[in-house]
Amino acid sequence: MRYKITGKQIDIGTALQDHVKTELGETVDKYAGRPTDAAVVFSRSGSEYVCEIAVHLSTGLTAQSKGHAHEIYAAFDSGCDKMGKQLRRYKRRLKDHHTTRPMPVELSTAGSYILASNEETEETEPDSLNPTIIAEMETTIPSLSVGEAVMHMELAHAPVLVFRNDRHSGLNVVYRRDDGNIGWIDPTGEN
Repeated sequence: MRYKITGKQIDIGTALQDHVKTELGETVDKYAGRPTDAAVVFSRSGSEYVCEIAVHLSTGLTAQSKGHAHEIYAAFDSGCDKMGKQLRRYKRRLKDHHTTRPMPVELSTAGSYILASNEETEETEPDSLNPTIIAEMETTIPSLSVGEAVMHMELAHAPVLVFRNDRHSGLNVVYRRDDGNIGWIDPTGEN
């Protein structure tokens, strides 16, 4: 597994890097079989250290976790424990996802844009109804089943996921509702 261990305005020593590689490697190997790479970022938030961990798996999934503590090693251990719990929870589904799929997950590309927010008051009207684009990026849209899409969304801690439904190749959306449940939008209406 490839590791990218960085610090935001923090010096990361070799001892911490070795600790991360050992502990995270054991945790991920125990539950996830074939990880491809891991990104670990350390930063400060007030008096606490923050450790953000993202592990990319060979199945196409990305698992993410975050740990907070007053010591840098404890912040990593907290994030690593959360990663272990998350991977343990999805262990059977991760293995089933990889074995039942005859072909790798297909990815198609799409444009992704960040629009400027309109913070105008109710008394003033906007000059135009066209939003200002402040960033353009390229993103990928995976071709998944609904269950796989929910698992991708939960592992990435994303509020929403756009995907191409395996059954009918139409674009679908799964999202986390305010009541905690998962919503699914299927414009074609084919289940």
